[in-house]
Amino acid sequence: MPMNEKQVNLNEEPLLLPVRMLNEFTYCPRLAYLEWIQGEFVDNVDTVDGQYKHKRVNQEPARRENAKPDEENDVIHERSVYLTADRIGLTAKMDLLEGTGRKVSPVDYKRGKRPHIQKGAWEPELVQLCAQGLILKENGFECDAGIIYFVGSKERVGVEFDEELVSLTLSQAEKMRELADLAEIPPPLADSAKCVRCSLVGICLPDEVYLLRKGKRTPVRKLAPARDHALPLYVQQPKARVGKCGDILLIKDGKDVIAEARLVEVSQLVLFGSVQVSTQVIHELCRRNIPICYLSGGGWFYGVTHGITHKNVEIRKRQFEAALDKEKCLSLAKYFVRAKIANCRTVLRRNHIKPPKDVLRDLKSDMDQAMRCDSLESLLGTEGVAAQKYFCEFSGLLKSGSSKRPEFDFRTRNRRPPRDPVNALLSFAYAILTREWAVVLQNVGLDPYMGFYHQTRYGKPALALDLMEEFRPLIADSVVITAINNGEVRNKDFIVRFGSAALTPEGRKRFLQTYERRMGQEIAHPVFGYRVSYRRILEIQARLLGRYLLGEIPMYPSFTTR
Repeated sequence: MPMNEKQVNLNEEPLLLPVRMLNEFTYCPRLAYLEWIQGEFVDNVDTVDGQYKHKRVNQEPARRENAKPDEENDVIHERSVYLTADRIGLTAKMDLLEGTGRKVSPVDYKRGKRPHIQKGAWEPELVQLCAQGLILKENGFECDAGIIYFVGSKERVGVEFDEELVSLTLSQAEKMRELADLAEIPPPLADSAKCVRCSLVGICLPDEVYLLRKGKRTPVRKLAPARDHALPLYVQQPKARVGKCGDILLIKDGKDVIAEARLVEVSQLVLFGSVQVSTQVIHELCRRNIPICYLSGGGWFYGVTHGITHKNVEIRKRQFEAALDKEKCLSLAKYFVRAKIANCRTVLRRNHIKPPKDVLRDLKSDMDQAMRCDSLESLLGTEGVAAQKYFCEFSGLLKSGSSKRPEFDFRTRNRRPPRDPVNALLSFAYAILTREWAVVLQNVGLDPYMGFYHQTRYGKPALALDLMEEFRPLIADSVVITAINNGEVRNKDFIVRFGSAALTPEGRKRFLQTYERRMGQEIAHPVFGYRVSYRRILEIQARLLGRYLLGEIPMYPSFTTR
């Protein structure tokens, strides 16, 4: 007789809730969902300080999955003890166990000072400690109270596990289990002071989501950092080798160390051409979730080596469902293209020697036409027409065409291969921006190869190309304009042979410096108002796309500047 569905479910592994996540759930359900279900985590000063203050208890844990009470008079004083309670579905790593024989008390370390409130600790901390007590009881110990040790003030606060606290703890565990079964992210907290010091605020985007979802008009708080503390490390020396010594990356040419960088300051390792990288470096970067990007000697993007794939399976499910929905694809593509045309128009208006009013007017008309297109094919045509008008005026953005700088006399856009220095710069800028987007999308849990506008093809990062559209003029084109007009690239920085042009290694180095300055430049966000770097904006846009795909916000907010 075949086993029925209920019998199958009874034989499945029980869902064990980590007690630390129960603390987070009691504090903020959305935070627990992001950390536990979606696998998101980043450090900030508070989490790093907490890890430092837990160093004494974060030693090699004593695993006690099948722990039994010791002899009646045995003194217990053990740190980092793992225990599981299958009946109530909880698991925990306890900082410290104290007691004698069967009677024990869990001691939970907290980094801050003791709060002067009636119960001696906040509710999430009480729930976490009580859950540890319930686990100990299921494992045969007597446990009616626990202790919270506040490292900041060096005080111990006793907590009795009364009926009210036990009921609250079991109730929170059941609600958290329901959240996991539902697989739907809870809404963000509204104007909560809890968000200010939260390390995941740049992932959660509470104020941004609340504004886009509810139409809130009050200013958005600047909760996330304006810029990243870590930056990409570019290595392009032919036959160079990247190794490591401790927490330092070493770039060697033969036996000589030509450069070094601290791992904490590296966000990506970008390798051009024949650069080699040691297995030890690959392992360490994967462990730290730092991507390794591979490009050809000319800057063509090949791919990325990354650590464990992002745990947020739900967002990729929604992405693939949306990619198969022609109506949703067209809706998103319209916003991508409209924003691109708007930003092209802005670049012309700001930088052209004599802004052509007829072209500006036509581009405004093309923006409206993009929103009226009824198919991806017609939208592609509208984008192509607008791009042709834009590049017909591109020479007016450059201080070129004189007898002193004839190499930057731009006539028309060409590629594969680019036939002149300006087109070589444009192609290279688009390649590194594609790489930037591929890394960002992978970091937030999206698949960079499944897009909505660009055709999906083997090896083509279609979603990266989709989201790159609105940033082509603002980042890539602007970097090219700046590099040429400021004299940061010169005639000697190019190799022109057999009808194609390419940057020399020295020219590429200076151009990448211009690109990184642009990515680090802070601007006022057109929707949220706060100042933020372009690199951070890419991450915000990727996360907002995820929020749209998960149904949290009604539409993806494309990025345009005024």
